[in-house]
Amino acid sequence: MRVRADMPPGHVRTPAYLRGKRGWVERPLGPFPNPEQLAYGNAAEPLPLLRLRFSMAEVWGEATDTPNDTIDAEIYSHWLEPAEAPNAPRSSRPPVAIRPPLPP
Repeated sequence: MRVRADMPPGHVRTPAYLRGKRGWVERPLGPFPNPEQLAYGNAAEPLPLLRLRFSMAEVWGEATDTPNDTIDAEIYSHWLEPAEAPNAPRSSRPPVAIRPPLPP
């Protein structure tokens, strides 16, 4: 998965240093209210939250001393787009499907 590279104004919970970076789904965490809506006192629709894993080489490039180490981040699905993740472990499990939230 790739984290969208957008830089919208306002309250955003996605770390800027991960925007545009590729990682892989470590595990889905379930649907949770969108904190970007909650921050403004609005009703928040539940969105899938996923734990993504990124290699330090992907995040910091040649500046890292430990390119094979990883960092995990929990990111909501609306910030993600499909992409091949470098250094992702091969898995026999099927890919995780990200489904849109169900209507109330």
